[in-house]
Amino acid sequence: MLTVEVESVPLGELMESRPSGESSTTIRARVVKARDVQSRRFKGLPGVYCNARMPEQNLDEHCRMDQAARKFLFRRLEQLLVSARSYTRILKVGRTIADLAGADRIEMEHVAEAVHFRGLDKPLEVGRRKRGI
Repeated sequence: MLTVEVESVPLGELMESRPSGESSTTIRARVVKARDVQSRRFKGLPGVYCNARMPEQNLDEHCRMDQAARKFLFRRLEQLLVSARSYTRILKVGRTIADLAGADRIEMEHVAEAVHFRGLDKPLEVGRRKRGI
């Protein structure tokens, strides 16, 4: 599960603004399609129906990245001082973002978004304080 905190919107702004971006119907269609892709990807693996449940031994096969994405990810991992578990979670989230975009490979924009979500999940300052940095 991925949890993202967002700031509340003042009621006045909410009432005055018009919805922008994708409609809920469009987003739902992308999610359903991505879940179908994941279901087919893991067909034959008992108990695995989505990227979050992907066994680590399947990461290389299903989380292929272009070279730019790989370099970016490794630079960010060094900066963030993340654990191996965090690395696999970032890859799985990146794979899901790529699925939502309809991409076969994880590209830099997908990795960047996954790293961003990881940063929201565990603030960098807290991680550094725990490590004495």
